[in-house]
Amino acid sequence: MKRTKKYAALFLAAALVAACVGCGTDDGSSSADAGNVSTESGSEAGDAGSESGSEAGDAGSESGSEAGDAGTESGSEAQDESSAEGSEAGAEGSGEEASQEEPGTVLSHAEYMAAELNTEVVVEAYVQAKQSWWEDKATIYAQDEDGAYFFYETVCSEEDYAKLTPGTKIRVTGFKTEWEGEVEIIDGTFEIIDGNYVAEAEDVTALLGTEELINHQNKFVAFKGLTVVSVDPENEAGEEAFWYKADGSGQDGEDLYFRASINGETYTFTVESYLCDNTTDVYAAVKELKVGDKIDMEGFLYWYQGVNPHITSVKTAE
Repeated sequence: MKRTKKYAALFLAAALVAACVGCGTDDGSSSADAGNVSTESGSEAGDAGSESGSEAGDAGSESGSEAGDAGTESGSEAQDESSAEGSEAGAEGSGEEASQEEPGTVLSHAEYMAAELNTEVVVEAYVQAKQSWWEDKATIYAQDEDGAYFFYETVCSEEDYAKLTPGTKIRVTGFKTEWEGEVEIIDGTFEIIDGNYVAEAEDVTALLGTEELINHQNKFVAFKGLTVVSVDPENEAGEEAFWYKADGSGQDGEDLYFRASINGETYTFTVESYLCDNTTDVYAAVKELKVGDKIDMEGFLYWYQGVNPHITSVKTAE
C-alpha cells in the first residue's frame, strides 16, 4: 500500500508540470499553481508515504507484538500442557504404585517375638496341630526350626482346613497380641506354600518352674518322669486324679485337667477338648490315671496366667 500511494502522487505532479509548460508564460500563475500543486502533491505524497510508513510500521509493530504474544501464549500453553501431562502421568504412576501393595516382610521367629504387640506381622511356619475350626475360622499350632506360633481364629474355609495336615507350610498375616500371657496371632489370613516340617517333642522337664520356660511357648514339648497327684491341693492323699473344666463344674467331653509333680513342685496340665476331644486316646488315658502314677507326656506349651500345657499324649513313664 505504501508503494502505490507514492507512485500515484508522483504521476499527478508530472502531469501538472507538463500542462504548465504547454501553456507558456501566461500561465505562470498556473505554473506556480502547478508548482504549488506539485509541492502539495509532493507533500501529500510525502505525507502519504509517511502515513504509509507509519501505518506499515504500526502494522509491523502490531504484527510483531501479536506474533510475540501468540508465541508467548503458545509457549505458555505448551508449557502448561506439558506440566499438566507430567502431573497426570505422575498421578497415574502414583496410583499404579499405590494399587500394587508391597507384601509385608516375612519375620524370623526372633523378629516376631521382638515386634510390638497389636502390630501386623507376617510369618511362615509349619502346621503341627489343628485345634479347632468354626464359622470359617481356624485355630492352629505351628512351628519352625526356631520357635512356635499360635494362630487364633485365622480366616480359613472348611475346604482349606482339611488341607492343613501336620507339616504343611503356611504364610500367615495377622496381628500379634497377648491374652493372659499367651502370645498369639489373631485375625489372620494364610496361604499354603512349599515346604514340610514336623517338629519332634522337645524335652523341657528341667525348665519347669524357671523363667526360661516361656521362651519355648507354643512349642511341641515333652515332660518326663512326673507323678500324678490329687486334684485337691489341700489333700494330696485324695484319690481323684482328674476333673472336668477349670472350676470343676464340667462333664465328660469338656476340657480335662490333672496335676502332676516333680522335684517337689506341682503343675497343672490340660487336655483341651477342641484339640483332643473325648474320642481321642489321650482323653481316655487321663481318665484312667491314678494318684501316684508316674507318667511321660507330650503336648503344646500353651500359656494361661502361667504355664498351662495342652497335652496330646500320656503314657506310663519309661
